[in-house]
Amino acid sequence: MAVDMTLMTFNLRYNTPNDGDNIWTNRRDGAAQLIQEHAPLVVGTQEGYHVMLTDLQERLEAYSWIGQGRMGGLENEHCAIFYRHAELVVVDQGQFWLSETPQEPATKSWDSNLPRICTWARFACREGRGEFFVYNTHLDHIGQQAREYGAMMIWDLLNRHRSEFNLPAIVMGDLNSRPDENPIRFLRGEIEAAGRKTWLKDAYTALSGPIGYTAHEFKGLVDGEPIDYIFVTPEVDVLETVVERRMIAGRYPSDHYPVISKIQLNEER
Repeated sequence: MAVDMTLMTFNLRYNTPNDGDNIWTNRRDGAAQLIQEHAPLVVGTQEGYHVMLTDLQERLEAYSWIGQGRMGGLENEHCAIFYRHAELVVVDQGQFWLSETPQEPATKSWDSNLPRICTWARFACREGRGEFFVYNTHLDHIGQQAREYGAMMIWDLLNRHRSEFNLPAIVMGDLNSRPDENPIRFLRGEIEAAGRKTWLKDAYTALSGPIGYTAHEFKGLVDGEPIDYIFVTPEVDVLETVVERRMIAGRYPSDHYPVISKIQLNEER
Protein backbone atom coordinates (compact mmCIF):
# COMPACT_ATOMS: atom_id res chain seq x y z
CA MET A 1 0.00 0.00 0.00
CA ALA A 2 1.32 3.45 -0.91
CA VAL A 3 0.58 6.61 1.09
CA ASP A 4 1.18 10.10 -0.35
CA MET A 5 2.07 12.95 1.98
CA THR A 6 3.68 16.37 2.09
CA LEU A 7 6.53 17.21 4.48
CA MET A 8 8.05 20.53 5.48
CA THR A 9 11.17 21.56 7.37
CA PHE A 10 11.08 25.14 8.59
CA ASN A 11 13.60 27.06 10.70
CA LEU A 12 11.37 29.74 12.23
CA ARG A 13 14.13 32.12 13.39
CA TYR A 14 13.95 32.72 17.14
CA ASN A 15 12.38 35.92 18.43
CA THR A 16 14.97 38.64 19.04
CA PRO A 17 14.63 42.43 19.11
CA ASN A 18 17.82 42.58 17.05
CA ASP A 19 15.70 41.68 14.01
CA GLY A 20 13.88 45.02 14.13
CA ASP A 21 10.82 44.89 11.89
CA ASN A 22 11.38 41.16 11.40
CA ILE A 23 10.63 40.26 15.01
CA TRP A 24 8.47 37.17 15.43
CA THR A 25 5.22 39.03 16.16
CA ASN A 26 5.46 40.54 12.67
CA ARG A 27 6.18 37.17 11.08
CA ARG A 28 3.95 34.66 12.86
CA ASP A 29 0.91 35.18 10.63
CA GLY A 30 3.02 34.70 7.52
CA ALA A 31 4.68 31.57 8.90
CA ALA A 32 1.29 30.08 9.73
CA GLN A 33 -0.08 31.05 6.32
CA LEU A 34 2.75 29.26 4.50
CA ILE A 35 2.10 26.11 6.50
CA GLN A 36 -1.65 26.32 5.88
CA GLU A 37 -1.18 26.80 2.14
CA HIS A 38 1.08 23.80 1.71
CA ALA A 39 -0.91 21.73 4.26
CA PRO A 40 1.97 19.34 5.10
CA LEU A 41 1.13 16.24 7.08
CA VAL A 42 4.26 16.82 9.18
CA VAL A 43 6.31 19.97 9.79
CA GLY A 44 9.71 19.86 11.49
CA THR A 45 10.48 23.27 13.02
CA GLN A 46 13.70 24.63 14.42
CA GLU A 47 14.43 27.67 16.62
CA GLY A 48 10.86 27.76 17.89
CA TYR A 49 10.61 28.90 21.49
CA HIS A 50 7.54 27.83 23.42
CA VAL A 51 5.69 31.11 22.98
CA MET A 52 6.33 30.97 19.22
CA LEU A 53 5.04 27.42 19.00
CA THR A 54 1.97 28.45 20.96
CA ASP A 55 1.44 31.31 18.52
CA LEU A 56 1.56 28.87 15.61
CA GLN A 57 -0.73 26.40 17.38
CA GLU A 58 -3.36 29.11 17.79
CA ARG A 59 -3.24 29.77 14.04
CA LEU A 60 -3.04 26.12 12.95
CA GLU A 61 -6.06 24.40 14.43
CA ALA A 62 -5.49 21.26 12.34
CA TYR A 63 -2.11 20.65 13.98
CA SER A 64 -0.71 19.44 17.27
CA TRP A 65 2.98 19.35 18.17
CA ILE A 66 5.52 17.47 20.26
CA GLY A 67 8.95 18.34 21.62
CA GLN A 68 10.67 20.08 24.50
CA GLY A 69 13.28 22.79 24.84
CA ARG A 70 16.98 22.12 24.50
CA MET A 71 17.51 23.28 28.09
CA GLY A 72 14.81 20.86 29.24
CA GLY A 73 11.11 21.44 29.77
CA LEU A 74 9.87 24.48 27.86
CA GLU A 75 13.16 26.36 27.93
CA ASN A 76 14.87 27.77 24.86
CA GLU A 77 14.82 26.33 21.32
CA HIS A 78 12.57 23.37 20.48
CA CYS A 79 12.90 21.09 17.47
CA ALA A 80 9.14 20.67 17.52
CA ILE A 81 7.29 18.36 15.18
CA PHE A 82 3.85 19.59 14.10
CA TYR A 83 1.44 17.04 12.67
CA ARG A 84 -2.14 16.94 11.42
CA HIS A 85 -3.93 15.28 14.31
CA ALA A 86 -6.98 14.23 12.30
CA GLU A 87 -4.73 12.08 10.11
CA LEU A 88 -1.93 10.92 12.40
CA VAL A 89 -1.57 9.36 15.83
CA VAL A 90 1.65 9.56 17.87
CA VAL A 91 2.52 5.98 18.77
CA ASP A 92 5.80 6.85 20.48
CA GLN A 93 8.04 9.88 20.81
CA GLY A 94 11.30 10.99 22.35
CA GLN A 95 14.09 13.51 22.41
CA PHE A 96 17.81 13.27 23.01
CA TRP A 97 20.73 15.64 23.22
CA LEU A 98 23.48 15.47 20.64
CA SER A 99 26.14 14.91 23.26
CA GLU A 100 28.02 12.13 25.01
CA THR A 101 25.21 12.11 27.62
CA PRO A 102 22.18 12.15 25.29
CA GLN A 103 19.54 11.71 27.99
CA GLU A 104 20.83 14.60 30.11
CA PRO A 105 19.11 17.90 29.27
CA ALA A 106 21.14 20.91 28.15
CA THR A 107 24.33 18.92 27.57
CA LYS A 108 26.81 19.52 24.79
CA SER A 109 30.01 17.76 23.72
CA TRP A 110 32.87 17.98 21.24
CA ASP A 111 33.15 21.50 19.79
CA SER A 112 29.45 22.32 20.01
CA ASN A 113 28.72 25.97 20.76
CA LEU A 114 25.22 25.26 22.09
CA PRO A 115 23.25 22.25 23.34
CA ARG A 116 21.63 20.55 20.35
CA ILE A 117 18.71 18.13 20.22
CA CYS A 118 16.85 15.69 18.03
CA THR A 119 13.12 15.18 18.53
CA TRP A 120 11.58 12.05 17.06
CA ALA A 121 8.17 10.47 16.69
CA ARG A 122 6.65 7.26 15.48
CA PHE A 123 3.41 8.09 13.71
CA ALA A 124 0.53 5.87 12.66
CA CYS A 125 -1.75 6.97 9.84
CA ARG A 126 -5.35 6.73 10.90
CA GLU A 127 -7.54 4.09 9.27
CA GLY A 128 -4.65 1.62 9.26
CA ARG A 129 -2.66 3.19 6.45
CA GLY A 130 0.77 2.45 7.86
CA GLU A 131 3.38 3.86 10.25
CA PHE A 132 6.59 5.85 9.90
CA PHE A 133 9.29 7.63 11.93
CA VAL A 134 10.29 11.30 11.82
CA TYR A 135 13.55 12.72 13.23
CA ASN A 136 13.84 16.51 13.42
CA THR A 137 17.05 18.30 14.39
CA HIS A 138 19.17 21.45 14.30
CA LEU A 139 22.90 20.78 14.15
CA ASP A 140 25.41 23.18 15.65
CA HIS A 141 26.28 26.33 13.71
CA ILE A 142 29.90 26.47 14.93
CA GLY A 143 31.26 22.99 15.66
CA GLN A 144 32.13 20.85 12.65
CA GLN A 145 32.91 17.85 14.83
CA ALA A 146 29.61 18.35 16.68
CA ARG A 147 27.73 18.33 13.38
CA GLU A 148 29.44 15.14 12.27
CA TYR A 149 28.86 13.32 15.57
CA GLY A 150 25.29 14.64 15.74
CA ALA A 151 24.51 13.20 12.32
CA MET A 152 25.96 9.86 13.43
CA MET A 153 23.87 9.83 16.62
CA ILE A 154 20.67 10.43 14.66
CA TRP A 155 21.60 7.68 12.22
CA ASP A 156 22.30 5.28 15.09
CA LEU A 157 18.81 5.77 16.55
CA LEU A 158 17.17 5.54 13.12
CA ASN A 159 19.07 2.32 12.45
CA ARG A 160 17.99 0.82 15.78
CA HIS A 161 14.37 1.74 15.10
CA ARG A 162 14.71 0.33 11.61
CA SER A 163 16.03 -2.98 12.92
CA GLU A 164 13.21 -3.25 15.43
CA PHE A 165 10.22 -1.98 13.44
CA ASN A 166 11.27 -1.97 9.77
CA LEU A 167 9.32 1.23 9.08
CA PRO A 168 9.91 4.10 6.64
CA ALA A 169 11.70 7.07 8.16
CA ILE A 170 12.29 10.75 7.48
CA VAL A 171 15.16 12.91 8.76
CA MET A 172 14.71 16.66 8.48
CA GLY A 173 16.09 19.87 9.84
CA ASP A 174 18.59 22.68 9.71
CA LEU A 175 21.87 20.80 9.44
CA ASN A 176 24.08 23.90 9.13
CA SER A 177 26.04 22.05 6.44
CA ARG A 178 26.45 22.52 2.71
CA PRO A 179 25.90 19.59 0.34
CA ASP A 180 29.64 18.87 -0.03
CA GLU A 181 30.31 18.77 3.73
CA ASN A 182 30.74 15.57 5.70
CA PRO A 183 27.42 15.44 7.62
CA ILE A 184 25.46 15.61 4.35
CA ARG A 185 27.76 13.28 2.45
CA PHE A 186 27.49 10.81 5.34
CA LEU A 187 23.69 10.93 5.44
CA ARG A 188 23.57 10.46 1.66
CA GLY A 189 25.77 7.37 2.00
CA GLU A 190 28.68 8.84 0.05
CA ILE A 191 31.23 8.44 2.87
CA GLU A 192 31.61 6.27 5.94
CA ALA A 193 31.90 7.69 9.44
CA ALA A 194 33.34 5.64 12.30
CA GLY A 195 32.42 2.41 10.52
CA ARG A 196 28.87 3.59 9.73
CA LYS A 197 27.41 3.72 6.23
CA THR A 198 23.94 5.06 5.57
CA TRP A 199 21.55 4.54 2.68
CA LEU A 200 19.31 7.58 2.97
CA LYS A 201 17.99 9.50 -0.03
CA ASP A 202 18.34 13.27 -0.28
CA ALA A 203 14.98 14.84 -1.17
CA TYR A 204 16.76 17.51 -3.21
CA THR A 205 17.24 14.88 -5.93
CA ALA A 206 13.62 15.64 -6.86
CA LEU A 207 14.22 19.37 -7.24
CA SER A 208 14.73 20.61 -10.79
CA GLY A 209 17.56 23.09 -11.27
CA PRO A 210 19.94 24.55 -8.65
CA ILE A 211 18.84 24.29 -5.03
CA GLY A 212 20.13 27.69 -3.94
CA TYR A 213 20.25 29.21 -0.49
CA THR A 214 17.79 28.11 2.15
CA ALA A 215 19.11 30.57 4.80
CA HIS A 216 18.84 34.12 3.45
CA GLU A 217 19.20 36.56 6.39
CA PHE A 218 15.83 38.18 5.55
CA LYS A 219 17.45 39.40 2.32
CA GLY A 220 15.78 37.03 -0.13
CA LEU A 221 19.10 35.53 -1.23
CA VAL A 222 18.87 32.79 -3.85
CA ASP A 223 22.22 31.91 -5.40
CA GLY A 224 24.18 29.64 -3.08
CA GLU A 225 23.89 26.37 -1.22
CA PRO A 226 21.31 24.97 1.21
CA ILE A 227 21.69 24.09 4.88
CA ASP A 228 18.12 22.78 5.42
CA TYR A 229 17.35 19.20 4.34
CA ILE A 230 14.92 16.30 4.16
CA PHE A 231 16.20 12.72 3.89
CA VAL A 232 14.14 9.55 3.49
CA THR A 233 14.70 5.80 3.65
CA PRO A 234 15.01 3.79 0.41
CA GLU A 235 11.42 2.63 0.06
CA VAL A 236 10.15 6.23 0.14
CA ASP A 237 9.70 7.86 -3.25
CA VAL A 238 10.33 11.62 -3.38
CA LEU A 239 7.89 13.00 -5.94
CA GLU A 240 8.72 16.70 -5.70
CA THR A 241 10.80 19.10 -3.62
CA VAL A 242 10.58 22.88 -3.58
CA VAL A 243 12.21 25.70 -1.65
CA GLU A 244 9.44 28.17 -0.79
CA ARG A 245 10.86 31.67 -1.32
CA ARG A 246 7.72 33.80 -1.29
CA MET A 247 7.17 36.82 0.89
CA ILE A 248 3.84 37.01 2.69
CA ALA A 249 2.29 40.46 2.99
CA GLY A 250 5.62 42.01 1.99
CA ARG A 251 7.67 40.16 4.60
CA TYR A 252 9.66 36.94 4.78
CA PRO A 253 8.19 34.61 7.44
CA SER A 254 11.71 33.63 8.55
CA ASP A 255 15.37 34.09 7.69
CA HIS A 256 15.19 30.52 6.34
CA TYR A 257 13.04 29.37 3.46
CA PRO A 258 10.92 26.32 4.26
CA VAL A 259 11.71 23.21 2.24
CA ILE A 260 8.71 21.13 1.15
CA SER A 261 8.73 17.59 -0.25
CA LYS A 262 5.90 15.49 -1.59
CA ILE A 263 6.65 11.84 -0.93
CA GLN A 264 5.09 8.43 -1.26
CA LEU A 265 5.52 5.82 1.46
CA ASN A 266 5.71 2.33 0.06
CA GLU A 267 6.00 -1.11 1.53
CA GLU A 268 9.56 -2.27 2.18
CA ARG A 269 11.35 -3.13 -1.05
